[in-house]
Amino acid sequence: MSVHWPIIRQLLSSPRREVIVDDRRAFRAIEILIGALHIAEEVSRRSKSRTLGVLLPTSGVFPMALLAGWMLGRTVVPLNYLLKPDELAFVIDDCETDCVVTVEPMLEFLRSSHKEEAAATPTALAKVAQNLVRLDAMDFSGAPALRWPAHAHADDLALLLYTSGTSGRPKGVMLSHGNIGANIAQIREWVRFTRDDVLAGVLPQFHTFGLTALTLLPLTAGCKVVYTARFVPAKIVQLIRQHRATALIAIPSMYNALLQVKNATAEDFASLRYTVSGGEPLPAAVFDGFRERFGVTLNEGYGLTETAPVTNWCRPHEWRRHSVGRALPRVIERIVDPETGRDLPPGRDGEVRIKGPNVMRGYFKRPEETAAAFDDHGFLRTGDIGRLDEDGHLYITGRLKEMLIVGGENVFPREIEEVLNRHPGIKESGVVGVMDDIRGELPVAFVELREGAAFDERDVQRHCREHLAGYKVPRHVRVLEALPRNPTGKVMRRELKKLAAEGN
Repeated sequence: MSVHWPIIRQLLSSPRREVIVDDRRAFRAIEILIGALHIAEEVSRRSKSRTLGVLLPTSGVFPMALLAGWMLGRTVVPLNYLLKPDELAFVIDDCETDCVVTVEPMLEFLRSSHKEEAAATPTALAKVAQNLVRLDAMDFSGAPALRWPAHAHADDLALLLYTSGTSGRPKGVMLSHGNIGANIAQIREWVRFTRDDVLAGVLPQFHTFGLTALTLLPLTAGCKVVYTARFVPAKIVQLIRQHRATALIAIPSMYNALLQVKNATAEDFASLRYTVSGGEPLPAAVFDGFRERFGVTLNEGYGLTETAPVTNWCRPHEWRRHSVGRALPRVIERIVDPETGRDLPPGRDGEVRIKGPNVMRGYFKRPEETAAAFDDHGFLRTGDIGRLDEDGHLYITGRLKEMLIVGGENVFPREIEEVLNRHPGIKESGVVGVMDDIRGELPVAFVELREGAAFDERDVQRHCREHLAGYKVPRHVRVLEALPRNPTGKVMRRELKKLAAEGN
């Protein structure tokens, strides 16, 4: 069950059809396939590893690189360009690749984002990967060498998607060809996309949401997709109207930004059949604002990187306020008491646990964490708290894990705390998330200072920016004489959340 073969067949069925539009140009189906063959030829010549890193902006060349890797039988590792150079270097090292597909503008973006580390950025990549395949330096003219694309079995690894780990280092979620193919089929069965649909691709393709729903799904179904590398709200509104987009899939903070576009009207969104919000809780102010101003009902969805990712999708005709919808076909969901593991009846809150063909194989090179992720019945422990109603609609009401969701990205407090604790003036720290009606969840830090140390919030945040991606930097840093602890000395996050809520 190869993910790429249905895509290749779809591209060959209408070779002259325009399937992708990005910031630079439009791509016909055959151009995607030919581009993939060119990249496969170059990667084959320069790389021997089983994994292939892809560090590219959201664009038409990203799926070319994906297809190239799969044609060669490689596992593709989409790289998060929002990470710091040392974080990227860790991922590249951990996934054991000897090759990263990129473009010079992407490297320049990293340099400009981290000016103080400008020299280290390409060095960090080259030191571990050793090979940077620069697409902008390649010659795509002429016919590429033809090759028979590799076949893959359902259990063969297709993707390694790195998400924040509880240890503070990213961990690779292993998604097989069967996992990805199953989720694409589940979405298509649940939501009937056709060749007449046009998707607005506003999510980064290194993220599981943007990768499956806005890259692989349209390529498999034959939909057209319009990408833009930077989220500029006024431009998004213009693209939706210009291309008569029928589906917009985004995170709540993006919908809030669209609400701020002064000249946007209901007519701009009139072509949309599906307007889906996921990745983090949808603030009531954003939902109400879209309904009142544009006459658009935002339907929520749910999923995790570990589930490839979509497990629930609230379809327009089934909309219920605060519901993320019913489970997709072949997804089984249980609500259990996290203490006893017993199933809970409809209406009762408990941990959401999931089983299905789209659920990951496990975490790369982390057997203990993989074992801990599943219960005795083989269900994935999501760490999210929710309830089901009598009709099977799921409502997410909280989080069992300490994980935060910041701008749709998973962030573990310990990751931020480790950086804070390296600041010379900080003795110890505790990080929690607070909800903001406009921006969603934000990290807030509480710190104990070393004896005699002065406190400068901006200096602490500057220290964090040097070691963390921007979205992980605490929005506020507050000093406590002593962090609240339980009898064993563990920091009590519940107490910190109360303090954060009081000061928010």
